[in-house]
Amino acid sequence: MSSRLPSLDEMKAQARRLRTSLAEAGSEVSHSKSLELIARQHGFADWNTLYAKAGNEPPRRAWNPGDRVKGSYLGQAFEGTVLALKAVTSMPGYVTITVDFDEPVDVVEFESFSAFRKRVTATIDETGVSPSKTSNGRPHMVLAD
Repeated sequence: MSSRLPSLDEMKAQARRLRTSLAEAGSEVSHSKSLELIARQHGFADWNTLYAKAGNEPPRRAWNPGDRVKGSYLGQAFEGTVLALKAVTSMPGYVTITVDFDEPVDVVEFESFSAFRKRVTATIDETGVSPSKTSNGRPHMVLAD
């Protein structure tokens, strides 16, 4: 069972897609049966148990274009404005975020060389942390609360 569950809306969408796929393959199932199958895929005995667990999850953070954010990018502190967001359909719970930094950030740690970035795009989870990491294990982007 995953520690981070998709939202209830996403799991209901998964059930609809499963029901459609099964129907196309010649196996008709009810909507309630597809919900039960999704619950089993997530490691729960039934939909009611999954629903109770997912409903008690802490609220997910959401960002919108125009929001002010701060955090770190490649270990460098920044403040900026969210320009765009796009759901990563292959990774439920992840979004691609584009941020315009107030001040350019030097993304190179060498003293003899600099490479400044003013606008970056990164993939983050619902906590604001990038799954991609630098060679020293630091996430590419971390948004602060």
